[in-house]
Amino acid sequence: MNGENKCINQTNPYLPEAARIVRTYPLTEDVKYFQVRLVDMEKAISFKYSPGQFAMISVLGAGEAPFSISSTPSRPSLLEFCIRKAGTVTNAIFKLKENDHIGIRGPYGNGFPIESMHGKDIIIVMGGLGAAPLRSVLLYCLDNRDLFGRVALLHGAKRPAEMIFREEFFALKERKDLECYLTVDADDTGKWKENIGVVTTLFPQLKDINPSKTFAIVCGPPVMYKFVLKELIKLNIPKNQILMTLERRMKCGVGKCGHCAIDYIYTCIDGPVFTYWDVIHMKELI
Repeated sequence: MNGENKCINQTNPYLPEAARIVRTYPLTEDVKYFQVRLVDMEKAISFKYSPGQFAMISVLGAGEAPFSISSTPSRPSLLEFCIRKAGTVTNAIFKLKENDHIGIRGPYGNGFPIESMHGKDIIIVMGGLGAAPLRSVLLYCLDNRDLFGRVALLHGAKRPAEMIFREEFFALKERKDLECYLTVDADDTGKWKENIGVVTTLFPQLKDINPSKTFAIVCGPPVMYKFVLKELIKLNIPKNQILMTLERRMKCGVGKCGHCAIDYIYTCIDGPVFTYWDVIHMKELI
């Protein structure tokens, strides 16, 4: 499914399709969840994307910006986004309510190589807002559980109130077919029962890793990558099986503005999913 998805508007890729906000609620103080559906039901049903791809969301009079698709293609028709208030466009989106309309164009980017991951063990490491894009691949693996081997999730946040999808991940801990480890840098509530420490302190929980049949997927703040990648290398996971989603300075989504260009690489077209090898050769990606 990777690389085969096409923009919903085939006649003009710059023209957004109208979408209606079905549901919205706060995830943290500055992050909100949005569930949307394309107004054209035929296009809503046929909207095809891969975990790891993104879409451009626009608000009339405010502009547009790229956002990871947090839902999974194994649950079609509805799209989910996890958006942090950070500027003009996101401030406008935060003012919208259920039944309000936005524009969507996409999907864009390469997404994760799902077919190559079939039959493999999956380790997902997320920190902070990195939960937004990686939630898609996690839910896809769980919805198609027989296609994958072992699935382990390592999720870190600064403090309990800042853990995105916290209640959802606590519910996932009850599953027998998922290893789910949660941590916070510091507990300011006195009620946190899980691990306390940065996300790399969760790695000792991973036992009996088979490196050759393991894919590791990482997303989080830039400072996290240096230390997480070291841990994954210690596990002897092949560098081409360590994947990162890096939405660096994307603006148009179709490789025309050059805003996200690094030498010959366009993050919006050649990414946002890159391997460890890509990062070694182009350190500006992070």
